[in-house]
Amino acid sequence: MNPAPGLLPFFETGTSTYTYLLFDHPGGAAVLVDPVDTAAERDMGELERLSLTLTHILETHVHADHVTSAALLRKLTGAAVVVPAGAGVAGADREVTDGDDIRFGDASPIRVFATPGHTDASASYFWNGCLFTGDALFVDGCGRTDFQSGDAGLLYDSVTQKLFSLPDATLVFPAHDYHGRHASTIGHERRHNARLAGRSREEFVVLMGSLDLPMPKLIDVAVPANLRLGAPA
Repeated sequence: MNPAPGLLPFFETGTSTYTYLLFDHPGGAAVLVDPVDTAAERDMGELERLSLTLTHILETHVHADHVTSAALLRKLTGAAVVVPAGAGVAGADREVTDGDDIRFGDASPIRVFATPGHTDASASYFWNGCLFTGDALFVDGCGRTDFQSGDAGLLYDSVTQKLFSLPDATLVFPAHDYHGRHASTIGHERRHNARLAGRSREEFVVLMGSLDLPMPKLIDVAVPANLRLGAPA
């Protein structure tokens, strides 16, 4: 499945995290979605290679499994950092809510969908037929709901009422994948997602409450750091 024009996905193997570079045209304006501190040099290299000006850094939520490079990239480029409203992040340039638009360069605007549930403040970003879902929706799965004020019922509503209402052909680009997959479609996930497809809200809540997953290894470091955009304490 090929990314849309003006979209480059990057994978950070240490935490199985996808970062997405969006741009209007080579030599133009660019946006990074969910950057990772250990990959900041890579991201700056790609901006230089394509002669791009980074105008925005988008966070889908306060991550528990990696530290963002948002503060560093803002210092290096002057880009504005955008976070979901209510996330409790200090120092962001803009907080966005459901229905907001983010405009950059000559590109189509990015539409914001509030998709809480994995955490109490999460956003998905829709651009040019592509949906960047953070941890709200994975390929054949979804993010856990047992920490950071997660709520399984709220996640079910976010995905089924908002994201699954988008056209079938919408490309889904998650923040993580642990099985070598990089994208899906809304139509496929609506029909086949192992956690969501064919389940009622009540059944989904029971399922998510029974997962018994270990805590992310970096949670005690990542969450406090990400509440300050990855800046040193």
